[in-house]
Amino acid sequence: MPTWLLLKSREANEWQLPSGGSLIDQQYSGGKVDLRTIFDAIIEAVKGFGVDVGIAPKKAYVSLRCSKQFAIVQPSTKKRIDIGVNLKGFDSNDRLVPSGSFNTMVTHRVRITDKNQVNAELIKWLKQAYETA
Repeated sequence: MPTWLLLKSREANEWQLPSGGSLIDQQYSGGKVDLRTIFDAIIEAVKGFGVDVGIAPKKAYVSLRCSKQFAIVQPSTKKRIDIGVNLKGFDSNDRLVPSGSFNTMVTHRVRITDKNQVNAELIKWLKQAYETA
C-alpha cells in the first residue's frame, strides 16, 4: 500500500471511535454541546483558505494544518473555545494574547465564548497563520 494511502487511511480512522461517533463529537458532548456551532463556524471559515487545509482531530483538540500546523481549536471549558494560532513575531493585544502555558505548539491564543466572535479579525489571524505555515 502506498505510504500516502496508508496515512490517509489512518487519518480517516482517527476520526472514528471504537464506540461509534467521532473525536469531534466526543469533544463537544455533555456540557459543551452549545460550543459546537462556534467550532463549525471556525471550520467553515478555514475551509475557504485553500484545498490543502487539513482538519486533524485529536483527543482534546482539533489541529488545523496545511504543510504544518497553523492553529488548534480546543473546547477548554463548557462555555469557551480556545483557538491557538501560530503567529511568530506578531504583537499581542487584548484579544490575541500569548499562548503561555495553554499550548506550546502555538504562539498566541484567542478565547471565544460566542459565535459572533468568529469574525473578520479572527479569520484574518487564522489566514495569516495559514499563509505563513
